[in-house]
Amino acid sequence: MTAREVARAVRTGAQSPTELVEDTLDRAARLGPEVGAFVTLTPELALRQAAEVERQLKAGEELPALAGVPCPIKDLTQVAGVPIRRGSAALAGDPAPVDDGVVTLLRQAGTIMVGKTSTPEFGLPPYTEPDVAPPARTPWDLSRSAGGSSGGAAAAVAAGIVPIAHASDGGGSIRIPASCCGLVGLKPSRGRISPGPYGAESAGLSTHGVVTRDVRDTALALDLLAHDWPGDAFIAPPGGPFLDACAADPGSLRIGLILEPFYGTPGGVDPVCRAAAEQTAELLTELGHRVDVGPAPMTAEAQQRGLQAFEALWAISALGAPVPADAEDRVTPLTRHLREVGRGVTGLQFAQAVQTAQLITRAVADRWQAYDLILTPTLAQPPMPIGGLRNDLDPVAEFVAQYAYTPWTNLANVTGRPSISLPLHRAEVGGTTLPIGVMLTGRYGADAMIISVAAQLEQARPWPTEPRPVHRSEAG
Repeated sequence: MTAREVARAVRTGAQSPTELVEDTLDRAARLGPEVGAFVTLTPELALRQAAEVERQLKAGEELPALAGVPCPIKDLTQVAGVPIRRGSAALAGDPAPVDDGVVTLLRQAGTIMVGKTSTPEFGLPPYTEPDVAPPARTPWDLSRSAGGSSGGAAAAVAAGIVPIAHASDGGGSIRIPASCCGLVGLKPSRGRISPGPYGAESAGLSTHGVVTRDVRDTALALDLLAHDWPGDAFIAPPGGPFLDACAADPGSLRIGLILEPFYGTPGGVDPVCRAAAEQTAELLTELGHRVDVGPAPMTAEAQQRGLQAFEALWAISALGAPVPADAEDRVTPLTRHLREVGRGVTGLQFAQAVQTAQLITRAVADRWQAYDLILTPTLAQPPMPIGGLRNDLDPVAEFVAQYAYTPWTNLANVTGRPSISLPLHRAEVGGTTLPIGVMLTGRYGADAMIISVAAQLEQARPWPTEPRPVHRSEAG
């Protein structure tokens, strides 16, 4: 069931919250290890929360929108009293002292926290293969990665363990696993979802969100999470209700199709990924939109400056990870490399990187001002085999390979634009059917528009919303 259907079943008494949680925990125990979904299960907390929903039902109290719905939290985010490892062997996994803001909002929405989902070390790479847990695998083919860094969240939803899962995105980390696992993944506009009272926004690359199996669950979650906190550095323009946008006619929009990688990144685009975007362009045309070839987001010179700026910001982010002084030797080679790069970034260079990101945001807005949406593939390749990107012997080469795999996603983080991956396509790859995501990126603040078009596409070409049975290919 979708998250909305689960909530309805709880509200009407068709489903006992406690039985629902017990069933979820059973699935998590059986399927979770196969797909590498969880690093921690929290049965006692989940059952206490379920009992509270049952009390509210018996008392005749009005239930919040997602009362009784299981929704795990990504292990980069604090849940009070629950260990947090951030995917790193360098951390002891001490219990978090507080709930982060997004967790507070999900509690208020009535969700049940059944566990912490797996993430790569500090959420840095686009795969989920931490040293502290099994790799996260797409249920479509267990020999392939669920993507990252919200890979555990996507694996849990795609395998039918939960209907919705918390996720976050600093360079594509919601959209990448959504594409790999056949899910909906929205990165909202910068400032739409606050990091909350304990979060720092720095350059504003990262944001919270969810992964779901349909657009309406994503829209409802955005309604519940779009909350400002005192002192927020970024606040998006007013928008929503986003669930209402799913039924709204978006009108006839001008959409730019771009198949060439941004930033001049090396590596080709797999024909199945290119075809997915081209077929989506044809569908959008049938729906009454005007689709033509869009311009590159910036000049070749600006692409290189933008790439250097993102690398500097990403390296500083890695350097800021809470690694104890005596545990540097326990981080992965990629993290160690990025932290070393970060140490070489001067204060002036960091300031220049932030300024470059702002100038690129202006340049992109200028070059794309004629377009309501930009359409691209989500990824340049189908879901990668486990270990296909991780390269402990040469983390520099790995970082280059990551760009080649994800050449479109991080521009939305740099510019703050909303961007969504939709599971509109599937392709036969090596004898196995795999999901191939397509990505729509909108104007800053236009989250409702992007949701409206996503819902229109979903209605025109529905994708499977039932849980995906885990598939063991011959390669796996």
